[in-house]
Parts: sequence; structure tokens; C-alpha cells
Amino acid sequence: MAGDGSVWRLVGPLAELSQRRCRLLHSSFGRGSDVCLFYLQGRFSAMDARCAHSGGPLCDGDIEEADGVLQVFCPWHDYDFDIQTGKSQTGLQQQVHSVKVEDGNVYVKHASLLSLEPFPPASKS
Repeated sequence: MAGDGSVWRLVGPLAELSQRRCRLLHSSFGRGSDVCLFYLQGRFSAMDARCAHSGGPLCDGDIEEADGVLQVFCPWHDYDFDIQTGKSQTGLQQQVHSVKVEDGNVYVKHASLLSLEPFPPASKS
């Protein structure tokens, strides 16, 4: 376990997750901890789903390759982020997460539970 509480989280089968370029993984911690899972050029990568600039939804952004670097562009203000490193030409840094494929399943290293479906709202006691 990493110092931040991150552990390998099963997110789903390789056969399903490799069918789309980007999927939103919902976090049990709430929207601010959601993750974008990318599948591009035969490999997975993951980063926080909310733009470090002002919280735009990166999973809705355009994905482009420039000079051999795959980037996602925030749909709100067009900030760019390298999908592998999370670095932006603006100087911002997006949090990236390790991804592994094992026994036909995809895992993301994260502190919260991750799901392809939203978690039910927490009940107020």
C-alpha cells in the first residue's frame, strides 16, 4: 500500500475496457476523486477526471497526438495534459494513476473504490 492509501482497484475486464478511448471511473470518495481511464495505442493510462485548472470534465475533452505525445484537452478552457505524465504546457500538473492488466482484468492504483457506475449517494443519518 502506498503512503496515500492507494491500492490496486479492479475496474473491469480488459475485453470491455479496451473498446473505448476514455471511460469515467467513479470514485467512492465523490466527483472530485473520479478518474479518466484512457485506452490509446494499445495501452492504458489514468488521471484525475477533473481538470487541475477549474475542474472541467477531462473525459469529455478532445484527445490529440502532437510530436508523439498524446494529450487530452479540457473542454472548458482548452488546457492540455499529457496523458502519460499529467504535465501541461501551462505549468499545471494533473494527478496520474498507475494502471496494470493482469489475468484479463484492468486495475488502477487509487485510494478509493472505483466503478464504471456511479456510487449511490451517501445516506444522511
